[in-house]
Amino acid sequence: MPSRQDYVVLSVSTLAFVVCFAVWMMFGVIGVPIREQFGLSPFQFGVLTATPVLCGALLRLPAGLWTDRFGGDVVMLILLVATAIPVFLVSLANQYWHFLLLGFALGAVGASFSVGTPYVARFFPPEQRGFAMGVFGAGTVGAALNMFVAPQLVAEWGWRAVPRYYAVALLVTAVLFRLLSSRDPIVSQQRRTVPLREQLAVLRDARIWKYCQYYSIVFGGFTALSLWMPAYLRGEFNLTLAQAAVFAASFSLPAGVLRALGGALADRRGAHAITWWVLWAAWICLFLLSYPRSELIVFTLTGQVQIAIGHSFWTFTPLLFTLGVAFAFGMASTYKYIADDFPSQLGAVGGAVGMVGALGGFLLPVMFGALQQLLGVRSSCFMLLYGVVWVSLILMYFTEVRRTEISGGHAETY
Repeated sequence: MPSRQDYVVLSVSTLAFVVCFAVWMMFGVIGVPIREQFGLSPFQFGVLTATPVLCGALLRLPAGLWTDRFGGDVVMLILLVATAIPVFLVSLANQYWHFLLLGFALGAVGASFSVGTPYVARFFPPEQRGFAMGVFGAGTVGAALNMFVAPQLVAEWGWRAVPRYYAVALLVTAVLFRLLSSRDPIVSQQRRTVPLREQLAVLRDARIWKYCQYYSIVFGGFTALSLWMPAYLRGEFNLTLAQAAVFAASFSLPAGVLRALGGALADRRGAHAITWWVLWAAWICLFLLSYPRSELIVFTLTGQVQIAIGHSFWTFTPLLFTLGVAFAFGMASTYKYIADDFPSQLGAVGGAVGMVGALGGFLLPVMFGALQQLLGVRSSCFMLLYGVVWVSLILMYFTEVRRTEISGGHAETY
């Protein structure tokens, strides 16, 4: 059974991930006043919000490998301290390329997921790892925290105050983590000398790339929409920045809070069952969210009838909330697959899957901006995600559903 110190490690690691994720999503809020101040196009805004995600994505695999080699406690501490510098420097930026360069550098905090996931999992027995990873993964609630905190700082002192406060938060968290964390159990001289080629050999397994596809939508979609929703809600429903950020939290908050529940359900019902129904729920929500505001003219026997079709704020928000819940469960169940199938290579496999998922989080906002600029339809972001979920459902059907009972358990040999 896990000891009290094991739960302390889980708690302080989750706190570190909350702070890191809030910093990672920072441009989702401060990018709005930056866009207005510098006159950015939708495509430029998409690139701005996505640039930190790119660095976090690229570093996830190396961070996972370093965690297996040097220990999660060491790597997480370095990450917290090192990224505080570019975060603070964002407050001094005055040109678009400054934001892109510094945004890429501070995006390293996004690799904290690949550090903390294998780190906390190694303190718990196999039957509790889904729960432990789900609790740690609940640190994505940092996206919702950012929605509440950053607009208040912007309103009081301007957008430049946000990176300054966030830099201090990273350093304070680093001190707490150093005091309360424990040495990673995997660290040994033998583990330190494992060649990189051997660590990467596991990535030849085809199952890993299927899990990458799943994670690219549940985590990539979550990350992309967390960045995109404040601007979307402000434009679609004419809200203030603070109002838009608060209501955008209806998506990002459940995705963080309920991830632990998703991990527990995956422990009980199996990763396959949870992921299958998660994708269907997301598919339905995205289908409904995709429909743009339209007017339909029906020619009847007595004349024309004009029908307005579109979401009001009060129909849009519950659908967004449901989508956030689905993504929360899907993020947890995907990593339950990994813990079940690759327990001794969590760093490498989790890093690879996390990298692809985060790359989705980088590419999707850029594509959102390009599609909006090309089509002029704001809901085109949901149309794109709808197509990606459809691909995942087809992939799961042919590789798992026809071989596995939907009611639970794990897929048979692939």
